[in-house]
Amino acid sequence: MGMLREEKRKIFREAGADALFLEPDFLRRYFTGFYSTDGYVVVTESACYFVADPRYFEAAEKALKGTDVTVVAGAYAQALELVQTCKMLGVPFPFITLSSAEALRGKGFALVDCMPALKKAMEIKTERELSLIQTACNVAEDALLSILPEIKEGMTESEVAALLEYRMRQLGASGTSFETIVAFGANSSVPHHETGETKLKFGDIVLIDFGCKVEGYCSDCTRTFLFGDDGKHEEFKKVYGEVLKAHELVKETVKAGMTGKEADEVARGSLRQAGLDKYFTHSLGHGIGLMIHEYPTLSPRGEEVLRDGMVFSDEPGVYVAGKYGVRIEDSCFMKDGKVQTFMHKTDRNLIVL
Repeated sequence: MGMLREEKRKIFREAGADALFLEPDFLRRYFTGFYSTDGYVVVTESACYFVADPRYFEAAEKALKGTDVTVVAGAYAQALELVQTCKMLGVPFPFITLSSAEALRGKGFALVDCMPALKKAMEIKTERELSLIQTACNVAEDALLSILPEIKEGMTESEVAALLEYRMRQLGASGTSFETIVAFGANSSVPHHETGETKLKFGDIVLIDFGCKVEGYCSDCTRTFLFGDDGKHEEFKKVYGEVLKAHELVKETVKAGMTGKEADEVARGSLRQAGLDKYFTHSLGHGIGLMIHEYPTLSPRGEEVLRDGMVFSDEPGVYVAGKYGVRIEDSCFMKDGKVQTFMHKTDRNLIVL
């Protein structure tokens, strides 16, 4: 068994527990690099165990050979055996059910929240994590570019979403980061429109918010198009220009050391000058990693300080109820104190399909 890697030891020390007892899939993946639908990760001062049931045991043993993770066959009972001498267990409070917590307390353990220590480690991405997110972004953009010529009048939102998801899989994604949003026409005015059976007509706005996973790491992108120009979209085009301006201003002016709140205000302030801030109804961005919504939060309440290695979305939007919506979103990261984008393939200027 390899020595426990330094970053795991650091999380363990900061959690202040006798052992970490982790069940959520994204945390199991974070500690082991192995994907499974269930199982447990137990971290002690000197070891990291992955408790895998028979469906995963063989694959996990093979995948984790020579790493600092010891694979143990079994389930809950075997995970408990590994911590039987412990008094204080570190569990991730926001991601543990009340019944699981009560069961552990019933067995005599005291529980402490290890999520603050985990969050601190997870929000600064390693080079490997950044390269997986870059790959997920490349796949998403390549997939979008490949389907644009195939979007035809009469197609439904669901058909476009299905085509995009199929193409992302073909290009190597293991699945989507979230439910793909495709909104035609006035549906674009609902920030999280539920993709449905609306058919595409000439002159429609087309908003596509999508992303995929590569080895568990997510990408997130939104592009807004016009499907043919019917000459009736002057207001929409002006607003598109303002949203793009806010989006680019974030990349130019947000610096390491600013808070999420200050970053959000860069975009919100720009839209305020155009008289559009009241139509910007969500936050500027969210952290991206093994989960599609992580830390830091770039919102009017975001107190977190932006630092190199953080990954987040830059997604200002304007939504005029019942008429139209515009959102332009890149997955970005902080490097050398500045915002860099992962998205280098698709145009952010307004494209008429």
